[in-house]
Amino acid sequence: MKYLKLLVPALFLLTAANAQEQKPQTDKIMKSTEEGKTVYHLPAPSIKGTISLEETLNSRRSRRNFHPDGVTPAHLSQILWAAYGITRPMDAPTVRGGLRTAPSAGARYPLEIYAVVGNVPGIDPGVYRYDPKAHKITMTNPADVRKELTAAALNQKMINDAPFSVFFSAIYERITERYGDRGRDRYVCMDLGHSAQNVYLQAEALGLGTCAIGAFTDSKVTEVMQLPENEVPLYIMPIGRSK
Repeated sequence: MKYLKLLVPALFLLTAANAQEQKPQTDKIMKSTEEGKTVYHLPAPSIKGTISLEETLNSRRSRRNFHPDGVTPAHLSQILWAAYGITRPMDAPTVRGGLRTAPSAGARYPLEIYAVVGNVPGIDPGVYRYDPKAHKITMTNPADVRKELTAAALNQKMINDAPFSVFFSAIYERITERYGDRGRDRYVCMDLGHSAQNVYLQAEALGLGTCAIGAFTDSKVTEVMQLPENEVPLYIMPIGRSK
């Protein structure tokens, strides 16, 4: 009994130490400069959650009122990974790094994903392009453009209120070179729906909210986002803690 009393605290301390060692650094980000641009390597996404898929589907709703803070780099990382993250690395040039969380016609992956950051602690405000292969974001515009993007999206204020938004554009040539007009008229829209639903479900599972926005002036959004000529804006999804 005497030895048992000594052993139990020791086992408890050992278990606690191991748990602390194995605890993921969920908010750990690494800032650097690559080719003169600010880059953040994001925390590794989690592949296990605390809520079932069925529960998430049942509670999913479009949410339009957000607190101005309360999101973390881990939230941003997980949302971007859910949108278009790589789940099976591959070297084939057509898949650009590997198979993703969302299906794509012919694995062409015509979408580009951006993060419009306004208030995420540890990440400078600005517009960032998501790189699924490296799971990093690269700044393309150092300005907090939430007000301008709100104006370009018919003054839907939830964009300005949310700490960050996920922005979708498409490079149609990636899919039309194989599928022609059918790729442009159907498959890109299908790809967008798959990816956007992932964002909806991941936000819900994280205790966050979002609402997909497709009503905006294309030319104004393109100007605010400083999109290349070959990219077409598709969707804006503000993300935040729901009020």
